[in-house]
Amino acid sequence: MADPSSYRPAPGSIPDSPGVYRFSDAGGRVIYVGKAKNLRSRLSSYFQDLVNLHPRTQSMVTSAAKVDWTVVANEVESLQLEYSWIKEYDPRFNVKYRDDKSYPWLAITLNEEYPRVMVGRGPKKKGVRYFGPYSHAWAIRETVDLLLRVFPMRSCSKGVFNRHRQMGRPCLLGYIGKCAAPCTGQVSQEEHRKIVEDFSAFLSGQTATYVRRLEKEMKAAAAELEYERAAKIRDDLSALDKALAKNAVVLGDGTDTDVIALSEDPLEVAVQIFYVRGGRIRGQRGWIADKADGDATTADLVERFIQQLYAGDNADAIPREILVPTEPAGEEALVEWLSEFRGSRVAIRVPQRGDKKDLMATVERNAQQTLAMHKTKRASDLTTRNLALEEIQAALDLPEVPLRMECYDVSNLQGTEVVASMVVFEDGLPRKSEYRRFVIKGVDGQNDVASIAEVLTRRFKRMLEDRAGIPEGEDPTAYLIDPDTGRAKKFAYTPSLVVVDGGPPQVAAARQAMDELGLGDIPVCGLAKRLEEVWLPDDEDPVIFSRTSEGLYLLQRLRDEAHRFAITHHRNRRSKSMVESVLDEVTGLGEVRRKTLLKHFGSLKKLRQATVDEVAELPGFGRRTAESVVLAVNSAATKADTSRAPSVNTATGEILDDDGPELTGLRHGDPNGEN
Repeated sequence: MADPSSYRPAPGSIPDSPGVYRFSDAGGRVIYVGKAKNLRSRLSSYFQDLVNLHPRTQSMVTSAAKVDWTVVANEVESLQLEYSWIKEYDPRFNVKYRDDKSYPWLAITLNEEYPRVMVGRGPKKKGVRYFGPYSHAWAIRETVDLLLRVFPMRSCSKGVFNRHRQMGRPCLLGYIGKCAAPCTGQVSQEEHRKIVEDFSAFLSGQTATYVRRLEKEMKAAAAELEYERAAKIRDDLSALDKALAKNAVVLGDGTDTDVIALSEDPLEVAVQIFYVRGGRIRGQRGWIADKADGDATTADLVERFIQQLYAGDNADAIPREILVPTEPAGEEALVEWLSEFRGSRVAIRVPQRGDKKDLMATVERNAQQTLAMHKTKRASDLTTRNLALEEIQAALDLPEVPLRMECYDVSNLQGTEVVASMVVFEDGLPRKSEYRRFVIKGVDGQNDVASIAEVLTRRFKRMLEDRAGIPEGEDPTAYLIDPDTGRAKKFAYTPSLVVVDGGPPQVAAARQAMDELGLGDIPVCGLAKRLEEVWLPDDEDPVIFSRTSEGLYLLQRLRDEAHRFAITHHRNRRSKSMVESVLDEVTGLGEVRRKTLLKHFGSLKKLRQATVDEVAELPGFGRRTAESVVLAVNSAATKADTSRAPSVNTATGEILDDDGPELTGLRHGDPNGEN
């Protein structure tokens, strides 16, 4: 491991101009390439105290033995040089979004005597018309197979065409009606060219005119009693419907655009891109990439993805418009650079409203699902889970493999409605029947440290109470089973590892709470969100897992699940308190009827949508009471709409929906109830 100070450039030697820099290891291999508007400022950030650097950046600067740079005139030149160096050196610390495949296109060779349809890759050729790009070659072949029965143009290679021309008989496609067989003269060159033009027009989006024409021909054939011809046209229309269904219209203005979305966690990023041509989705692709540069923001990731996606041989794939989730870093230079490649103006936009915003939301959901499936696939593998547990045991120096891990997280809104969650993983998998929710009672305001101490104290006091009645020397298993349900009592089992969401203060509070209960033998650690550091009690330095560590991956999943469970509980309680506060204004509405409303409608949003008749149908409600309830709810909604600002969770920065999710009936003793 190299000391970055050993190769740090001399003070004042780094220019403050735009440029591109590269870090090389002791063997001379380039391990990272980057660009900067100000080389001095950017490079200086790498040579600060290692503690302040992201773990991935730490790994990069300690693996390097040299840094050099090249000054350029402007940001566009820095983009070009950065791309050239990344392509030339393939640095291992640069995030790689692309696979090694080129874009497949649907190509029509209009420059040939008898044009053919085929799958094309690589740079475009003069005299060939292209449609796409598509995500896979098989997607093109499926579309072509459906359309050839309607537009029977040539799809064979030049060698096959010449061979059947000499033989004087068509190939199989000619016999089954998927080729007009121009090789044998069944159609003239002009007739075949007309079929090709119809095929091209249909792919260009001029579908309605052609479908209407076929419908008229079908009706005319039926009127003339030519039922076989009418049936063939009907089958052609069915084939066209299937082809159109595979390429649904998503943008009514016929826009050519690529829609890009990201879903990221501290270690990896999932990328999804939808190709929209003529307003229709022509293809979809996705990647999972390592975030080798831990300091990269979402704007940096978007810029690098666009840079890698469209440069070089793929310049022909650049559309007129690129939709992104956030403005990329150096947007103006990136637009100018892409416009030079395309030969015309390229727009990069963040959609704000309408169909494009809805489509962006769809692509984002696909990216989120891709990342979730990737995590689930890793978690579901038994060998991987065992490796993860062994890595955690070794890194934290635990006496045994942590087969049961519990994680605690606190959620609040500016110190109100403070709640906490406890989630349980057994053998590396969630044990949802063991999840628990807590309402913080003894802490005033926003104090995560005190909240963690209260939650752990309550949880382990219950465990000690359950074990207090067990006679010494007897097997505790029988005493820890609830005779009514046949399941373990709520807090019966002892965890192998307690994980808290937070850094040293939260870990210290958890350790102190458990020590006071005489449970100092149960290991405790904390996982801090910012740098994904694992903290142990009384240790000055965190435990740093490898970027590809399965152990860190498992701890992240545990922490993220605890955070999700806490946020859900917080929203439920917040929505419930909002409903109760609104119903306080209804005269004569007692506790029983309030509970009836909460149980039936579940959330303030659904109660606002209810009619007087729907409320009056509930047991114990008359017409007059129902009118009072609806009036109170609608009055509160009107006041809120005129003066409310979005609520933000101060711990997470997440915007919370005032309506909240549906409420669930929570009562003491439920497996997922409050405790």
